[in-house]
Amino acid sequence: MNRLRLDATDIARIAVFAAIVAVLGLPGGLSVFGSVPITAQTLGVMLAGAVLGPWRGALSMVVFLALVAVGLPLLAGGRGGLGVFVGPSAGYLAGWIAGAFVIGLIVHGGARLTVARTALGVLVGGIAVVYAFGIPVQALVTRLPLEATALQSLAFLPGDLVKAVLATLITMTLARAYPRAFRARTAHTADAAAVPADSAR
Repeated sequence: MNRLRLDATDIARIAVFAAIVAVLGLPGGLSVFGSVPITAQTLGVMLAGAVLGPWRGALSMVVFLALVAVGLPLLAGGRGGLGVFVGPSAGYLAGWIAGAFVIGLIVHGGARLTVARTALGVLVGGIAVVYAFGIPVQALVTRLPLEATALQSLAFLPGDLVKAVLATLITMTLARAYPRAFRARTAHTADAAAVPADSAR
């Protein structure tokens, strides 16, 4: 059974991706029906899962949201504090953690990175999973029917599809130009390759 082991490099990479999500919130957001803003921050969630893998990607989102919880205005529009976790966007924020995890599982689920699996990962984890968390909570908080809330949330879809394409392109470009960014994956592959030699003793 694989256990999550973090060293100084892992912690630095987790912090970097939490910072990337924060920076992507600086331009602000466009509110959807006055409740949930459309922002670029989901792109950072997609990249965190695709590059860091499931556990480290999810942990980077936990770090980011912990900073938001203590009051840092890191969400789009300068929002922060515990209040955002009981508002209409609360489910989407929780979905970032689960989404990054699912993205990492899918993207890193094979022997090597591929465009198809990366695209599938960001679509399933970065869109479907986030929506699955976000829409029911938004409906509960706004007291709108679930079907109406889901219909409203279609306003997110075009932008999220663009972000999924960008995340896929950035991930594959980074994998070719700087494979060390996928350090955890490389270490796991090396460990797996060493198993037959050890078991032959």
